[in-house]
Amino acid sequence: MVSKIKKYYKLLMFEQTLFALPFAYLGVLFAGGGTVEIWIWVTIALVSARTAGMSFNRVIDAHIDALNPRTADRAIPAGELTAKQVWILAIVSCIAFIFSSYMLNRLCFQLSFVAIALLFSYSYFKRFTATSHLYLGLIEAAAPIGGYLAVTGIFYTPGHFDFIPFILGGAIMCWISGLDVIYAILDIEFDKKEGLKSIPATYGRERAMTISLALYLGAVICLIAVGVLARRKEAYWVALACAVVIFFYQQKLARRPDQAAAIKELFQINAFISPVLFVGTFIDVVVKYS
Repeated sequence: MVSKIKKYYKLLMFEQTLFALPFAYLGVLFAGGGTVEIWIWVTIALVSARTAGMSFNRVIDAHIDALNPRTADRAIPAGELTAKQVWILAIVSCIAFIFSSYMLNRLCFQLSFVAIALLFSYSYFKRFTATSHLYLGLIEAAAPIGGYLAVTGIFYTPGHFDFIPFILGGAIMCWISGLDVIYAILDIEFDKKEGLKSIPATYGRERAMTISLALYLGAVICLIAVGVLARRKEAYWVALACAVVIFFYQQKLARRPDQAAAIKELFQINAFISPVLFVGTFIDVVVKYS
């Protein structure tokens, strides 16, 4: 049993799920904080959605992963898990996601089916378009938007459209898209050989770096805009300043000659960004409503 759990943990890269949780929590905080029950169901929804998405990706891309030396040791190509086992995990996770969304409110329940469609279709995008990085960013953007809607249950009333969750989602979309562009540099030659689409493979490393930088700047602009719109206080802005420093260092790392080692370090420090933003926003909201 322990061995099987380790195999699923490796399959799902659960540490990335923990990294993504603050995305959803940011949405909850920007909506005012919500109740304990909302936090619980948002957590279940995020974990189950992330599990479903990773499972879809690992099954759909199993034959591609087997050809790529960088991914050949993943669970399915390595024979540690079967495609059937992973499909079952994906289906169970989708059911858990839909149920947790239902327990939040009607809008979240309705949008859960859209989210599953996005999660399922992502793996196919790189087969025919280099915009797969942006598509991944869009999927990640659903976390803060969903967290916000979990509290409000609505984003539009006659005469008023709430832009906050979508600007917050735009920040996450730009950040994750820019990060994924950097990550794809590792597979430039493989992607070209197999006819897979990515920004680095299509436009070259230097242009990819420029596009990634532009996306990071877009993330910063969105985080500033949503902070101003939501009237965030000092703790949020200190956290944002820390995030910007990490953004800058990531871009600097991505331009080092030894890219494999640099990108590994880049992802290690990337894990600090979402917790920093979460803590700053949490302090801001707690002080504001205490």
